Amino acid sequence: MLEVLTQSAGAALAVRASGKLTDADYQKVFIPRLEALIKQHGRVKVMLIFAMDFRGWEAKAAWDDAAFGLKHRKDCAKLAVVGAPSWVNWGAKVGGHFMSGEIKTFAAGQEDAAWKWVVA
Repeated sequence: MLEVLTQSAGAALAVRASGKLTDADYQKVFIPRLEALIKQHGRVKVMLIFAMDFRGWEAKAAWDDAAFGLKHRKDCAKLAVVGAPSWVNWGAKVGGHFMSGEIKTFAAGQEDAAWKWVVA
């Protein structure tokens, strides 16, 4: 499940990922919200928080994530990854080589520091 958090404002989007992410999470929540922000603001800033019960992506959702990331690789100014499993942090760092923005990982519980970094 992807949940847009209330501190999201302007070009900055905060999202919590829990359970297993699905195609519907991307098609109904994440992609429309990000595309609207990109259209309105140009480059966006994103904080993605991983809940303790995060279990990964369904195959279609993983494809949605990768395809969106490649299509919009120049549209993200900053991406903060918070509380993710080590394999997700590794993937974010590898993915960072394909985007023009900054990526920074934060440990669980560092949401405030991550948000301050994202909006700075």
